[in-house]
Amino acid sequence: MKKAILFVAAAVALTTSACQNFKKGDGGLEYKIVDDKASEKAVAGDLLSVDMTIKTDRDSLLNSTYDLGLPQIVNIAPDSIPGLYPGDYNSMFKLLGEGDSAVFKLNVDTMAARTGQPKLEFADHYVTFTIKVRKHFKRGQLTDSALYAQVNKYFEGEIEKLKTGEDVKVADYVKTKKLEPKKTASGLQYIVTAEGKGEKPAIGDTVVVNYTGTLLATGKVFDTNNPELAKKNNIFNAQRPYEPIRFSIGNDPVIQGWTEGIQLLNKGSKATLIIPSKLGYAERGGGGMIPPYAPLVFEVELVDIVKGKGLAAPQLAPQAAPGIAPQAAPQVAPAK
Repeated sequence: MKKAILFVAAAVALTTSACQNFKKGDGGLEYKIVDDKASEKAVAGDLLSVDMTIKTDRDSLLNSTYDLGLPQIVNIAPDSIPGLYPGDYNSMFKLLGEGDSAVFKLNVDTMAARTGQPKLEFADHYVTFTIKVRKHFKRGQLTDSALYAQVNKYFEGEIEKLKTGEDVKVADYVKTKKLEPKKTASGLQYIVTAEGKGEKPAIGDTVVVNYTGTLLATGKVFDTNNPELAKKNNIFNAQRPYEPIRFSIGNDPVIQGWTEGIQLLNKGSKATLIIPSKLGYAERGGGGMIPPYAPLVFEVELVDIVKGKGLAAPQLAPQAAPGIAPQAAPQVAPAK
């Protein structure tokens, strides 16, 4: 978690330090080189591994690689490709190499005029990219297969870092929040924040649950059945119902952390579930918003229990159906 905080702080620092003295480039592009460490800059055919945030001039965050804890690979395209122009997205990265960092303001009026596409509705004049280059993959005389073999090996290492760092993230989270959770044999941790007075659900019962899910490392909300909270966190989906979720324990496929955690609660209880990735989305991640090996935090409320008749046949193993990806409807579970 500390690493994620440092990454975000670095992005903020880059933006703050670069808020003045922008240089003017082609096509209305404005830029500020914050760190100029690379002796070689990217050229067509190269790839860059970058940490990047993208914001509009209305101060709305469009995307951040820090949320996933993984860098983005950018392919530097030749200028001859139709649709590219001086001062576009591709142009920015040609000013950078390994270890460099910079802030770019991409002019949306120029983009619309040069590409013939409608002007972006979510920005007035520009979109801001705050970029730090982790690694520069130089094509040189390499074949495509040799170049991408390097990238794949690099990404395997980055994912391994997520895997080995998970326990530290969870421990730091618990310590920072000053929590005293109970821990089960599976590794699930939970805190009952409001004790209900009803009975606990069992396998085969249908439960009705309010929930909000966040990434433990960054605190980013990736799913909720609360429409106002969804709007606040820019994940609102008008096509889905915002109501308590219903699923049959042991029958409807949900992540294992839910199958176990909800059974620990009395009807009417509210709780925080700290779910390690092995009880969540594991090495797969989920929906483009949950990275591999990501521990999750769910605030849940067990609204109701409808008694069931045990397991349906055949039973679904939790590992076979970990839950659906976020941003579907309903989003966390169960899968349809």
